Amino acid sequence: MKHLVTFVYAVLAGIAISIGGIANLCSDSKAVGAALFSVGLFAVCTLGLNLFTGKVCYVFDNPPRYTANCLLIWLGNLAGTVLMGGALRLTRLSAAVEKAASLSETKLGDSPLSVFILAVFCNILIYLAVESYRSNPHQLGKYLGLFLGVAVFVFAGMEHCVANMFYFSAAGAWGGKAFGYILIMTAGNAVGGVIFPLCKKLTSAKL
Repeated sequence: MKHLVTFVYAVLAGIAISIGGIANLCSDSKAVGAALFSVGLFAVCTLGLNLFTGKVCYVFDNPPRYTANCLLIWLGNLAGTVLMGGALRLTRLSAAVEKAASLSETKLGDSPLSVFILAVFCNILIYLAVESYRSNPHQLGKYLGLFLGVAVFVFAGMEHCVANMFYFSAAGAWGGKAFGYILIMTAGNAVGGVIFPLCKKLTSAKL
């Protein structure tokens, strides 16, 4: 039962990120689209949903079974984004689908190393956003950190594996290469997400 709840909350997180992705695709302004995308992580944090890129940041603060839980969350995120991407293709928002196709083409035309590095950068920001929401004692700082972390990575074109699951689904771009790139993005997000917490853990242990 616990695993089912984890999976369902991960599906819902995939749906939330997809809604942010739709808002981004529907905006003609890069800055506005980046800002609107933050509604996805806002929903995840305020509703307590399970998003892989946020959860993976804390693997070294938890027992080994937590890592297996992150894999289940990844699958749930994938299910939610595939569902939303497919649903978007059935709507009148054809311009958003076309934009997703163009965005997917750019991502899949990039080199694996570039995609990995941009994924690392992305999850450094996701960690800062999530940790701000979790730990900042000031309400303004809590939500400002959440907003800025997301808006900056979207505006800069960094790689978020769950967002890209949605974009590939909306574009109908899935294939062997797309799945391989999602795995590269996932690895990059995992590395980026643990850099700050792992360094903090190691340095505090030596003090």
